[in-house]
Amino acid sequence: MTPLRLAYLLDETSISGSARIALAQADALIDRGHQVRLVTKGLPLTWRNSRAEWVYVDDFREYDATGDFVVPAEVLTRFPIVDEEFFRSRLPRECDPPRVLLCGASQDEVNGVDDGYGAAAHARWFHQKLELIRASPWAPSREEPLEAVQEFHVGLTTIEMTRLAHACDILIAPNRSEERFGLTAAEALASALACVFTAIPSFLAFDEAHDYALFAPENNAVELGERLIELLGDARLRHRLRTRGREVAEQWRAEKVVPRLEAHLYEQRDEA
Repeated sequence: MTPLRLAYLLDETSISGSARIALAQADALIDRGHQVRLVTKGLPLTWRNSRAEWVYVDDFREYDATGDFVVPAEVLTRFPIVDEEFFRSRLPRECDPPRVLLCGASQDEVNGVDDGYGAAAHARWFHQKLELIRASPWAPSREEPLEAVQEFHVGLTTIEMTRLAHACDILIAPNRSEERFGLTAAEALASALACVFTAIPSFLAFDEAHDYALFAPENNAVELGERLIELLGDARLRHRLRTRGREVAEQWRAEKVVPRLEAHLYEQRDEA
């Protein structure tokens, strides 16, 4: 079939799950021979490389899309790709004490970072030893209890985020139901981290069998903390979840996603 000419419209080039998926899709499609442009109102990209052609505009109406198929936003959540660097071929050794990763900007309530802090505090109240590692695209808010954190990382590049994920043992993902996919959670599974997720639709949709993580109700730091305690106290459970999580993450490798993405884009273009 004739290669596609595609355009992604990005409001911002700052670090976000949607931007990271768009870039991963763009590079994977370029590898398949398609032409991809990234049209943005944001600043030049600094946190990752991309082989796509960049077009900078003040208003998307300035962009002449003649001959291009503008990729619908829903494609990002329907066909997510996890960067290959996150995938691990074997289970790594665990740290002592365990390093528990909590990601996302606390200023965005969808991330549920406050519940993540509450879960860690609950586990510590019951004498669980852990190092709490924070990662955020933004500087911490004034409300964050930074005394509870052993490391705080801001604005990591893709390579740096991969290294951080691989240096941790557990992920707490306290996201709320407005979360459309949860790229960080998917990357953690690919990185062989044992995970505690909120039981929100996007996380439950990762696989029909909900055996790849422990789940707690959203907006419930105590239950999230109870699942964290369960995980911290059971090495066999951590091993099982790390193994199963890697299996689930295989569905997000570019080589498995792109054929379905291509077929969808051809269909959408022909119907347009």
